[in-house]
Amino acid sequence: MLVYHSFDEVPYNQATVLTIGTFDGLHKGHIALINLMKERAKKLNAKTLLITFHPHPQIVLQKPDRPPVELLTTIKERIELLSQLGIDAVLVVHFTKEFSQIHAEQFVREYLVGKLNMKHIVIGYDHAFGKDRQGSEDLLTTLSGELRFSVEKAPIVDLDGEVISSTKVRRAIAAGDIARANQLLGFPYLVGGKVVAGDGRGRKLGLPTANIEPSEPQKLLPKNGVYLVSSLIDGRNVFGMANIGIRPTFTDDIHPRLEVHFFDWNTMLYDRELMIAFLKFIRSERKFESTGLFFEQIVADRDACMEAIENIKQGKPF
Repeated sequence: MLVYHSFDEVPYNQATVLTIGTFDGLHKGHIALINLMKERAKKLNAKTLLITFHPHPQIVLQKPDRPPVELLTTIKERIELLSQLGIDAVLVVHFTKEFSQIHAEQFVREYLVGKLNMKHIVIGYDHAFGKDRQGSEDLLTTLSGELRFSVEKAPIVDLDGEVISSTKVRRAIAAGDIARANQLLGFPYLVGGKVVAGDGRGRKLGLPTANIEPSEPQKLLPKNGVYLVSSLIDGRNVFGMANIGIRPTFTDDIHPRLEVHFFDWNTMLYDRELMIAFLKFIRSERKFESTGLFFEQIVADRDACMEAIENIKQGKPF
């Protein structure tokens, strides 16, 4: 998969079937849209191109009275996931306030058709683009005859009667409902980042942990608590037990940290980039009155993780 960072980098010499959006999370609804784009490109003998934005438009256009945006996927995570979906190319548009002021019709004429040779566009059921979100299905349909492209709206994708959306995935993750979030996504929720030095307390207690620093500060971490996780390390899938929180038994921190104790792994991981997959919520974070009580709970948490791992290996539900 080719990755471009400006419209001028994209070759014009082949017809393009494209879609456009932030695609935060790349949930099942997004995947259905991408698969539809691929089907249309095959019929038209065209290349597929997905346009996404970085930073997230809502971060750039943040309003003082709105809560800060929390990302389901950093741009690194999004590109990694997209690279597994059989798309020819991704264009990462640097989103700025100036870019947000481009009128939708100008964007279609000068950018999508004029620079990308768009012949077909697949849009989400609720997607709009351009200044004041004027880029709608109606506008695209109006321009399609003159500019010789076709328009298609992807069908709504639901789960148990609930329309799948990034907002609903965020709510599930923030509540610690990893099972539901993973159902909506179609894959385990991922947090990518660098392993950084911690305070060394885990190693002193015989419970060494890798402290993961997400690659973007807006990355949404699941609710504070203990989770079964896994990570691909040196080509091997390694299970672990993660804690997200402020570690109230030992510290007065106010900012949650992500720490992972990997089972059956003893090599130092400092400065490595890891992708942590969240598989199961074990329990909420709480303060213990003594180190002994803390370790008793850790043993119980580990047992719960091991039981879940056995279920995974046997193909059973948690």
